[in-house]
Amino acid sequence: MSARLHLPTGWVTFVFTDIEGSTRLAQLLGPGYRPVLAEHHRLLRRTIAATEGAELLTEGDSFFLAFGDASAALTACLSAQRALADHEWPTPEAAPRVRMGLHTGWAEPRDGEYASPEVHRAARVAAAAHGGQVLCSAATAWRAEPLPAGASLLDLGLHRLRGFDDRERLFQLVAPGLERQFPRPRTADAVAHNLPIQVTSFVGRQAERVELRQLVAGHRLVTVLGAGGGGKTRLAVELATDLVEQYPDGVWFVDIAAVTDPGLVAFAIAAVLGLRPEPGRPMVDTLVEYAAARRMLIVLDTCDAQPAACADVVSRLLAGGNGVRVLATTREPLALPGEVVWRIPPLSVDPSPDGTESDAVALLLDRTTAARGGREPDPAESADLRRVVRRLDGLPLAIELAAARLRVLSVGQLAERLDDVLGTLDAGRDDPQPPVDPDQADSQREPDPAPAAPRASPPAQANRAGTRSAAERHLTMQATVTWSYRTLGPRAARLLRWLAVFAGPVELPTVEWMLGDDPLDPLSVLVDKSLVLAEPQVAGGTYRMLDPIRAYAARRLAEAGEEEAARNRHVAWSQHALERAHLGPNGQPVTLSLYALDPLAGELRAALRWCATGGSARTGLRLAGGLDQWWRERGLAREGRLWLFRLYGRLAETGEAVPEGELAAAYHMHSLHAGADGEFAEELRYSQRAEAAARQAGDAGLLARVLAGRAAPLFDMGQFAEAERVCREVIDWAHEQGVDSEALFAVLRLAELLWRRGALDEAAELLGAARPVEASRPVDRGRRSVDMLLGMVALARGDLVAAHEHLLAALRSRMNHGFHGRACDTLNAIAVRCAAGGEALTAARLFGAAQATRAGLRSASGIYDAYWAEQQTRLRRVLGDTAFDEAYGEGTELGLDEAVELALGVEHPDLAADSARFAAQAGGIVPRQPTATADRHTGHA
Repeated sequence: MSARLHLPTGWVTFVFTDIEGSTRLAQLLGPGYRPVLAEHHRLLRRTIAATEGAELLTEGDSFFLAFGDASAALTACLSAQRALADHEWPTPEAAPRVRMGLHTGWAEPRDGEYASPEVHRAARVAAAAHGGQVLCSAATAWRAEPLPAGASLLDLGLHRLRGFDDRERLFQLVAPGLERQFPRPRTADAVAHNLPIQVTSFVGRQAERVELRQLVAGHRLVTVLGAGGGGKTRLAVELATDLVEQYPDGVWFVDIAAVTDPGLVAFAIAAVLGLRPEPGRPMVDTLVEYAAARRMLIVLDTCDAQPAACADVVSRLLAGGNGVRVLATTREPLALPGEVVWRIPPLSVDPSPDGTESDAVALLLDRTTAARGGREPDPAESADLRRVVRRLDGLPLAIELAAARLRVLSVGQLAERLDDVLGTLDAGRDDPQPPVDPDQADSQREPDPAPAAPRASPPAQANRAGTRSAAERHLTMQATVTWSYRTLGPRAARLLRWLAVFAGPVELPTVEWMLGDDPLDPLSVLVDKSLVLAEPQVAGGTYRMLDPIRAYAARRLAEAGEEEAARNRHVAWSQHALERAHLGPNGQPVTLSLYALDPLAGELRAALRWCATGGSARTGLRLAGGLDQWWRERGLAREGRLWLFRLYGRLAETGEAVPEGELAAAYHMHSLHAGADGEFAEELRYSQRAEAAARQAGDAGLLARVLAGRAAPLFDMGQFAEAERVCREVIDWAHEQGVDSEALFAVLRLAELLWRRGALDEAAELLGAARPVEASRPVDRGRRSVDMLLGMVALARGDLVAAHEHLLAALRSRMNHGFHGRACDTLNAIAVRCAAGGEALTAARLFGAAQATRAGLRSASGIYDAYWAEQQTRLRRVLGDTAFDEAYGEGTELGLDEAVELALGVEHPDLAADSARFAAQAGGIVPRQPTATADRHTGHA
């Protein structure tokens, strides 16, 4: 028909079509392009004729059509696209991809043509489309009734068409036989970024943002590395949002987790940039050519989903032009030249220097408030909030999941349940990604990229297949860690499982000892994949797992049937480490330092837990014995008792045989713990059990040590004369048996009793004889109990010079070797010496510091407490209430190290016999002998 004779008037729907990438297609096909173009013309004219559309202009591969009915125009476009898709072209690469645009407006033809801005608007709608896509304006959508059978219109939002000031709402025709997934429309107002819009506030990370921004400014490839759930994506998006104005060609976010095949990585990036495949040309070449002349930042998220393919594309992009920068997030490096790897740290769990809450607590507060409908946690929950974030190692995803649990739990309840980290955080959610056996991981890795572009739209394939899994991998901690675990080979997976038995950081020799093999290769894999954190130290690096990852690995350890072997190996290592803490480099015993036990405490607790639940209770008793003094000096006597009770229960459960001598040592230790914890009936009961077991063992030295401890419960129950009698009998019996040194505790207890009743000369003589015995015993000499007691005797005599020298010697040794509980008594004694020497304010500060530290250690009252209270009352009378309270309060603000520094800085008294510091001063403190009204509670010099 003649278009010039049948041009519609009034509300006319204009249609423009052309072949996307026609120039490239012509170059590819050469002489074969002409028949393809002719077939394209024939198919479009056939559909136009069927709907009575008017063909106004045909030029090259372009059509300009006019329809009197909008519905008919959409039907024609739908039919044309289906005809193009169903046609058998010479080769798949020869198939033309046609884009179509429709707009409806009022128009009247003149001289066989339309002179109307509506025609230009229709052309701009078509220019916004992609090959295979049909776009229409809102005017066409409003008048296109009815739509073709099975078809619908997808609202793509408002867009500003090139050359027009207003915004046009665009719709995409969706119907069976048409592609659905396309890049964003090519319009003038295409935003300079596609960064995801966040629905929650961004909390903390100020220092990290500054540091990362500097790296991106100075380097073209920056990789943010970290464990799953560590906040890599959120930090990268926040940073990229700040940088939008610096990149005129945009900041573009690409989620590689949604890419199901390595060959589709380049397509995913191209789709975000609005690029489509060109016939016969690799997509990566199209991508590189496009980016070469542009200045843009590409944020590649979750590159570990396709690490090799990402590395290849990034390498090509960076080599293709100077204006492209890449910010990648991943769990393992891309290993490219010029790559700057920045490991994202967990959120800080320690309060800021200005007193504000840590980033981790701030995040938990924010998310908890949201979870509770805007109601902020009660200030009384602050301590438990800190416990939770420390237990979760500041891992953002774990904190987010924990906040969700606070809809139904109090913070305290949540903190108590975090021994089962995964079970608590993932409660109520199914693991969407079942675990994969790492032994078969190689068979599940993605295939190599295909050299040829797929026929269907690759971004559409990737989005359809991968979006769900990309979102679900962070629904649970289980899914998050499984994402990385499934990529491990057998050796790395086994090492991860076995490292789960450690409670804290480990050194390389420890890993080697544990594995029984060179661990460098599998350990490097775990570090690269951010499942293990490497923490460089001057003396050598350490390696640790975040607690949620450790909990996951522990589950896998049990499922692999390896738990018993791994935990027994860990117990053996713990026992070995405990023995080494008591020995010097030459293998000989050295003075016990509790500081050597501090870093082992977490591992020993883990080992004890296994001994009490699935391992050897006998070995557990030995481990507990190695921590004997540590429990009490760290204010943890109650914890020590609980471990012993658990081990007794394990013995009863398994019937494991334990020699009487080992039981006697355990009962003796238990008695001392009970006394320090104020459980005096329990103290006596276990003292009696220890004696019975020691007699059965027939070990004189052991029996001497146990009998020496019998005085403590007697003293605690107020039986002072009986306690003194027991001490003397033990000392005499030990001498007869030739085990004098094993009765040292009885000697020290007797000296305390003599000091208490004022028998100072006998006490001093007894202590003088005990000094070489104490010096010969590595487990005892660091306490310098002899010097402490001689200092107390000197104070009672009014000899400030002797008191000063003995007490400072005791304090130095006790602090040097980690005896913090005993150091508090020494600080009190030095406070008495200061008060007697005229340094009243210093005395009050030291009293306050000692009390604050003892309260933190939860120490029970000691033998000297009544004496300290009496001396403080005298000092208060000298200073007055206001001055005393102020100085005492200043002391409570001091840490133990600061208080010790203050005490050691006290000036030595004059050595002259007539010094005023030896005489009573008017209104001053006069040292006095203790009376029989001294405190009845236990204490150990």
